[in-house]
Amino acid sequence: MDKTVVVRLRDFGQAYLYNAAELKVKEGDYVIVEHDRGLDYGQIICPKDAAVVDKDSKEPLRKIVRIAVDNDLQQFVENKAKAKEAFNTCVTKISEHKLHMKLVRAEYSFDRSKIVFYFTASGRIDFRNLVKDLAKIFKARIELRQIGVRDEAKIFGGFGSCGRELCCAKFLKDFEPVTIKMAKEEGLPLNPPKISGLCGRLMCCLSFEYETYKMLSKGLPREGEKISVEQGKGKVVSVNVFKRSVMVELESGAMVEVKYKPV
Repeated sequence: MDKTVVVRLRDFGQAYLYNAAELKVKEGDYVIVEHDRGLDYGQIICPKDAAVVDKDSKEPLRKIVRIAVDNDLQQFVENKAKAKEAFNTCVTKISEHKLHMKLVRAEYSFDRSKIVFYFTASGRIDFRNLVKDLAKIFKARIELRQIGVRDEAKIFGGFGSCGRELCCAKFLKDFEPVTIKMAKEEGLPLNPPKISGLCGRLMCCLSFEYETYKMLSKGLPREGEKISVEQGKGKVVSVNVFKRSVMVELESGAMVEVKYKPV
């Protein structure tokens, strides 16, 4: 009997649908899978964490071979050590070919038949000769994958302006669209340095906090809006969505706090 699950390949690979058949897998399990003419490893993730999964593909589902055992986990560790060596070699070759690209990370497939090199660059890069050199050295299939600055921040990690570890490195599995409208909804100053992360893009937290702010803001007046309260007419000068209250400046100049029912 077929059982479809979502698996993210390696540490930073894409998410794919796989057939778990009779295996009793759960979210978070590491598994060995069939992929690209060889074996690879990945982790079971929740479907909502897979932003790009081709559910309409006519290709037959690949199979999960087994749940990873101790020997498999040990090979993961060994592969990561070898990937560091491959990374250093690739950096040297990039320099030799005088390519304007920045290598970010290298990953081996589980059976070491394939190496994926992640890099950033300001434009398109002709790396065909680089791939040929790397294939000769490692006797494996080589894939160079260009990534964005948000992916780079996720790989390297760091701390945000809030003082906490970057959301992308800590728990986010995929990047959701972030818009300036979300910052407006939270009442944040529209100053790029104050609402941007280390990657230079709008902070990811704006996205996953947005729905909560929308819910808590329901029924509340906006800052600058003129309203009538028990004490008279006035203008809203500040809004606290968490307390569900607003501060109103009355026509007399007095300030009053108005509380609203919780949602």
